[in-house]
Amino acid sequence: MNTKNRWTLKSIAKELGVSNATVSNAFNRPDQLSAKRREAILKACKELGYYGPNKAAQSLRSGTFNIVALVLPDSVEYMVSDPVASSFMRGVTSVLEKNGINVLLFSGNSENLNNVVDFVDGFICYGRPRNKALVEKLKTVQKHVVTVDFDIARNASININNEQASYEIAKHVLHSATDNVAILGLRLLDENVLCRVYEHHEFETGQSISHQRLRGYQRALNEANVTVADDRIWNIPESSERFASIAAKEVLNASPRPDVIICMSDLIALATMREAIKQGIKIGSELRIVGFDGIEEAARFVPRLTTIHQNSQEKGVIAANLFISKEEKQHEVGYALNIGASS
Repeated sequence: MNTKNRWTLKSIAKELGVSNATVSNAFNRPDQLSAKRREAILKACKELGYYGPNKAAQSLRSGTFNIVALVLPDSVEYMVSDPVASSFMRGVTSVLEKNGINVLLFSGNSENLNNVVDFVDGFICYGRPRNKALVEKLKTVQKHVVTVDFDIARNASININNEQASYEIAKHVLHSATDNVAILGLRLLDENVLCRVYEHHEFETGQSISHQRLRGYQRALNEANVTVADDRIWNIPESSERFASIAAKEVLNASPRPDVIICMSDLIALATMREAIKQGIKIGSELRIVGFDGIEEAARFVPRLTTIHQNSQEKGVIAANLFISKEEKQHEVGYALNIGASS
């Protein structure tokens, strides 16, 4: 007799004296059998240690796995701790789980797309992955791909107009041509370093979210006839209190001290506000600060942060629905300028 680890649909059917189709129906098509008949077969299978047809083999035959790879722009460890990314993931999973679809988190630092491509139904890509080789593979992979906050010539994408939103918030915070401005950028450089951007001559604006936002800031600055000094644009490698606090201390102790600080994320802006408060700088009158994202903490902070609010959870919901529908369409999500006391 077969051991429980060696049962197949064919051998268990022979053991029970029924057809292969009867066993298959008991597990996969219960409407094809009477309740009593199905219950008897399932009970006998359980006693013998057989728990149904091999799901992996079924998926390979059908080409459907009910798994979506959620490609994150950076390491999974970093992204799950980011409130904006976490909100997006909540939106994605809220839709996929209801539809019986599982999510595989995939790091944007990885090159091993081939390790998962044969076992997923497709990809939802949240932000341009840091690994350029991975981006190139996603352009040609023969599975459905939905991109969020960037485009790779695939027709299913969700974006907000980062450049226009950044232009609007910079225009709001600039009061005159004499404003002394600093920009705390997020991942403007490929290097994982905290530094002033002018130190890196290879810096060129690209299509990442950060570069889109920088272009928006620069447009507003040009219109206001405000020049940003060479040492006043910073690259912060991740949106975190740890790195932002270091940059904030440097900026706030510069001479002359900026009276306007434009931050590419709310986490960076909040860290800067905390440091300013520690130094006794009056936010709103002596120092104007703006952020981007509209996280919950920004609304609770005193003084309340002026920021661009984007509904990251809604973006996740839209991305998941776009993946399920297999529609080839581009969707632009709205945003709002939330004015607080920081500007």
